[in-house]
Amino acid sequence: MSLFPSTTERTIAWRFLRSREREGFISFIAWFALIGVALGVATLIVVLSVMNGFRGDIFGRIIGMNGHIRVSAAKGMLVDYQELARRFETVPFVRSVTPIIERQAVVSGGGVTRGVQLRGMRAEDALRRSIIRQGIVAGDPGSFETEAGVIMGERLRQALGLRIGESFTVITYSRNQSGTLTARDVTYKVLASFLVKRWEFDSTLAIVPLDLIQDDFNIPENAVSSIEIEIVDHQRNLVAVLEAVKKTAGRDDLRFADWRALNSRLVGALEVERVLMFIILSLIVLVASMNVVASFTMLVRTKTPGIAILRTMGATSGGVVRIFFLASASVGTIGTILGGALGLLVCANMPAVSAALSWATGGMDSGSTWVANLPVRVDYAEVATVLLIALGLSLVAAIYPAWRAGRLEPVEALRHE
Repeated sequence: MSLFPSTTERTIAWRFLRSREREGFISFIAWFALIGVALGVATLIVVLSVMNGFRGDIFGRIIGMNGHIRVSAAKGMLVDYQELARRFETVPFVRSVTPIIERQAVVSGGGVTRGVQLRGMRAEDALRRSIIRQGIVAGDPGSFETEAGVIMGERLRQALGLRIGESFTVITYSRNQSGTLTARDVTYKVLASFLVKRWEFDSTLAIVPLDLIQDDFNIPENAVSSIEIEIVDHQRNLVAVLEAVKKTAGRDDLRFADWRALNSRLVGALEVERVLMFIILSLIVLVASMNVVASFTMLVRTKTPGIAILRTMGATSGGVVRIFFLASASVGTIGTILGGALGLLVCANMPAVSAALSWATGGMDSGSTWVANLPVRVDYAEVATVLLIALGLSLVAAIYPAWRAGRLEPVEALRHE
């Protein structure tokens, strides 16, 4: 028995899909199920692509500010960092090595006082990072190399009510030789401000020249808080470079962590959210597939006389199964293909889709502007998985109606007519 339908069987299956007066409602349900499958697949592709875009955007900003690998001392400050930095620069796929000093402080300016994160960096390291350089919205970052000032987050500058060129007070705390905690006021000038669209950077971060923060916090010249390492193609090389950095360091008093470990809660939360969203949206396709089962089971009942006539004319039970399986599976398959095309089309034209939504709602508002700026990253392997799952559900949904049709006996079917 052939597993593939003949030309005659394909013709009959197509005729069963066409609307007739008696089966018009059933045919409507079938086409409604097709639309449901298409919309479910399209929604799943669009939502997952937007989530991938958001995740990539968030991780890109974190990595852009903090690097891919962080090396710090197991206890206290990281001393003799210059030699370590030179060693790390020789590791293959390492793009840059940046010594960092991080301190908490209190700033006062414009009648406002708030806590900030001070980050000491060499001027060339700070300006080399594209997220800082491209995020400058006010001031001249080039003066960071020549003046004793800071580059701070734009939200922080606005909260303090400061203008470019104005000074503000930083209250630092340190312990003297006797262990007593003492406060010291330091005045810095605002040289520039950046906006990288991450709250913890835009609202709390101020970048200070490395030598300046060492002086203000009484930190030795050969000591830093950590060394941040940027690498080339981190998705492919991160693990190998991390192991190479550990071997190159040649010290057992150090801690090594990649950006995933440093942001493990965020990475885990986004991954759980992504999986749950995939499951929830897959239920749309499942419900649409159940509509295929219901509509074609009803179609089998209404086509009982026709099935009986086919059987008496020589059609085998397997032939009837193939006819109804093809008719049922066609609905889900066509819906899957249309949904995949629609989803990719929306992802490729998100700004145009936003403009259409704006026109439909009577004007461009903040909501549609937000949609226009959605980061979208299509993962084609993920799209293929969605299509295969939808296609699999459609094929499974076609089994029961086809099995019911194949079980009908001609004599029993005609007896009740």
